[in-house]
Amino acid sequence: MKPLDWIDEELRRLQLGDLLRDVPQPLRTQGARVEQGGQKLINFASNDYLGLAADVRLTQAAVAACQQHGVGRGASPLVCGRSEIHVQLEARLAQFLQTEAAILFPTSFAANAGAIPAIVDREDAIYGDAKNHASIIDGCRLSRAEKHIYPHTDADALEDLLRRSKSYRRRLIVTDTLFSMDGDLAPLPRLAQLAEKYDAMLMLDETHAIGVFGSQGRGVAEHFGVEQRADLRVGTFGKALGAAGGFVCGSASLIKWLANRARTYVFSTAHPAAVSAAALVALDIVAADPSRRLALLAQAKTLRDRLDQLGWDTGQSVSQIIPLHVGTPRKAVQISQSLRHRGIWLPAIRPPAVPESESLLRLGLTAMHSGEMLDSLCEALQEINDQSPNDQ
Repeated sequence: MKPLDWIDEELRRLQLGDLLRDVPQPLRTQGARVEQGGQKLINFASNDYLGLAADVRLTQAAVAACQQHGVGRGASPLVCGRSEIHVQLEARLAQFLQTEAAILFPTSFAANAGAIPAIVDREDAIYGDAKNHASIIDGCRLSRAEKHIYPHTDADALEDLLRRSKSYRRRLIVTDTLFSMDGDLAPLPRLAQLAEKYDAMLMLDETHAIGVFGSQGRGVAEHFGVEQRADLRVGTFGKALGAAGGFVCGSASLIKWLANRARTYVFSTAHPAAVSAAALVALDIVAADPSRRLALLAQAKTLRDRLDQLGWDTGQSVSQIIPLHVGTPRKAVQISQSLRHRGIWLPAIRPPAVPESESLLRLGLTAMHSGEMLDSLCEALQEINDQSPNDQ
């Protein structure tokens, strides 16, 4: 028996439970219409919410930066990897989010996995939403702080945990602001009030909200008017902003501390300057043109209403992320495959990405989706309903 023979058995277990994932065939570019494996598809699988990933303005900025600065950065930002474009992006990002400073990470996963262990450890406590993103969960695990998990968006349960828990050196409340699978929002005004009442730090992950929510596109914290009450705000350039990489914004002292203690920053090569150049352009577009996010959110509401009328369970979504809750992994896979046969790419989401018995199809709406595309989606879902009327 070879040391890795166990893997084949575990893969079979995943297959039997309808949980095995295959790496999809590659795409040439992002967009509302794509071609994959020779099949033309309407793409509802993307997080490119504002349709900027293939925007020529971002492409031109990235190419120019690549020609000037090269591709790789050669070292971590603390050694010699930081370029003047990185400095410009950090300053522009802090200005955009109205914080004192910002720091760039290779990904938003790295931002959470690095920032959380840098600010709490085994003497401290973390209070997190049950449906926080995996990067937050892993950051909490790495911190070795005592973890208290409250039911999804249940601020009353959070207060009960804060009230009953023993005294700690530091306490951290951490949450997604827009939840990546359910498309609903965290109750930020109440969380901010609890953080102040119980002397806890408040960390907000705006990864899916930056560029989409708020009158200026600054996220759900802006939407609820609590930006200045958050101690850390995490985000990404890789979704609505169409580029790549993550960031943390906050006070100047916080950012200096993370530059010294966030291991995913200290020990990671800086991401390419070309990526930062594209992100700078994306921030300018978001600031100058609110029409994309306004149209996106309006169209998302219309689509949710249509799906509800067709009998699909969209949960508590109020955003461009629209779940179709179906329950079992097998059912999610079957519906996803049926849609693909009809030229629609809508991925099945199964454990561990969602809790047991909460498998769903995750619809990511973008500014590039036309009314005709949404008609095609609704017609296909109606056909599936008609074929299995007792299953929805």
